Amino acid sequence: MDTIITNNTVTLIGEIVSGFTFNHEAFGEEFYTVDLAVKRLSEQVDIIPLIISERLLNMNEVSMGSTVEIMGQFRSFNRCGGDKKRLVLSVFVKEIILMDQKFTDYTKTNFISLNGFLCKPLVYRKTPLGREIADLLLAVNRPYGKSDYIPCIVWGRTARYAMGLSVGSRMEIYGRIQSREYEKKLSETEIVKRLAYEVSVSQLEVCDK
Repeated sequence: MDTIITNNTVTLIGEIVSGFTFNHEAFGEEFYTVDLAVKRLSEQVDIIPLIISERLLNMNEVSMGSTVEIMGQFRSFNRCGGDKKRLVLSVFVKEIILMDQKFTDYTKTNFISLNGFLCKPLVYRKTPLGREIADLLLAVNRPYGKSDYIPCIVWGRTARYAMGLSVGSRMEIYGRIQSREYEKKLSETEIVKRLAYEVSVSQLEVCDK
């Protein structure tokens, strides 16, 4: 059980930038969603959704505008809509610390470590400027026979190296969670803006099975 829990660890420092919305109830415990704004070193901001227990909220008196440190796991589930499924990602909060002041060291605000398996063939491509990129989907085991499916993006020579990996390869990944906005075409006349989430990989290590 301890090994599975350490397969997926996230640490974030940022500001609560939304209200709390009821998400679900489990065994009499209510859980809420809220958005956390996490600054990068470049001053760009990633908006990362959290799922947090009412018990943690009551203990910490967290509200919109609070600066907090979050420890948890990056989780996924499939949201069904019609005949399609959409992968929904959020950070499940295990611990939250209310900070007294704004945080300014943006090199330490966003860290994730994952240990899992490549569960579909990766996609390798180049940008118009020639930068190499590989997209991969990592299956990370969770207790009670569940798994989280985490999209990851790898850059440069690491992307080239990843081309040699096959489905089922086990790897350890270190990086940060990032958000990006994209447009989804619903019909000929309707386009909506949505946020996608992925792990930007800074280090990738292949593990022995």
